[in-house]
Amino acid sequence: MTILALTGGVGGAKLSLGLTHVLTPNEITFVVNVGDDFEHMGLSISPDIDTLTYTLAGVVNEATGWGRADESWDCLTELKSFEADTWFQLGDRDLALHLFRTALLKRGKSLTEVTDIVCSRLGVKYKVAPATDASLRTRVVTDQGSLAFQDYFVRLKCEPKVSELEYHQRTIASLSPAIDPDDVSGVVICPSNPFLSIDPILELDEMRSLLTNRDFPVVAVSPIVGDRAIKGPTAKMMREMNMSATCAGVAQHYHELLDGYVIDDIDAHHASEIEALGIRIRNAPSIMRTIEDKVALAKVCVDFLEELR
Repeated sequence: MTILALTGGVGGAKLSLGLTHVLTPNEITFVVNVGDDFEHMGLSISPDIDTLTYTLAGVVNEATGWGRADESWDCLTELKSFEADTWFQLGDRDLALHLFRTALLKRGKSLTEVTDIVCSRLGVKYKVAPATDASLRTRVVTDQGSLAFQDYFVRLKCEPKVSELEYHQRTIASLSPAIDPDDVSGVVICPSNPFLSIDPILELDEMRSLLTNRDFPVVAVSPIVGDRAIKGPTAKMMREMNMSATCAGVAQHYHELLDGYVIDDIDAHHASEIEALGIRIRNAPSIMRTIEDKVALAKVCVDFLEELR
C-alpha cells in the first residue's frame, strides 16, 4: 500500500524530501500540482514538478528553493539584448529540461511519461506523478481581472488583490495513470499554498471522490506558522478572501477531508478551535531549515497516519 503526498511549491518539496528519508520508493507517491504549468516562448513548463524533481535529485538552488544549483544565464542575457519578454526567468540548465520535455510531449508522450523519464535521468528513484496529464490551469480572479497563474504569481509578483480561484478543465481531467486509487493507505497534504498548489489537485473529480469515499486517513501540515506563511502569498490571499489567515483558517478550508492536522508548537493556542472541527492535532516544529528539520517533520506525519489508521 502507498501513501500519497499532495505537493507543490517550495514548502511541499521540503517536506517531500524529508519523506524520502522515512519511506521507501515503494511506500510513497508524490502527486504534484500542475495548475501552474504553462507554455512560454513555445516551451512546456511545469514549475512544481521541476521544483520537486530538482529537490529530490539534490540539484535544486538551495538559496531560492527552486531552479537549478550552479545555474548560468547566458540565454536569458541574450534574450534581453533582443528586447524579448523575459519576465519569466529561465536559467540555461532549467531551459535544457524545458526543451527536453517539450520535444517529448510533441512526440506524443504524456506528462506522466515525460516526468518519469526526467526523474530517471536525474537519478530520482521515487515516483513523481503529475496530478493529471490534462491541461488543468489555475486562473486567479483579482481586482485587475482574471489572470493566468504565472501572470499573477511571477509577472505581477502576487500584488493584485485576490477574490477567488478558478481551475479550468478540472471536470474533464483524469488522475495520472501513475496514481492507483486502490493502493492508497494514507494521504499527506504538504505545507503548500492551499489555493495555488493543493486545491488544483483536490478539484479533480477523481481525487475528490477518492478522498471523500476513503478507508484511509488524511493528514495535512499547516503552511501558516504564527499567523504567517512560511513562503509565498498564502496569508495575503486568505485575508483578501476574508478568511482567517491562521493555521485554523487553513484547517477550516480543508476540514471535510482531514482526520489529522500538524501545526507548529507556536500555534498550540489554536488547537481547541481546530479540534472542534473534528480534526485531531499534532504539535511539532514545522519550519524546515535543515534536512534534520525536514526528516523530523516527515516522521511526525507518517507516525500520525499510522496512529490514525
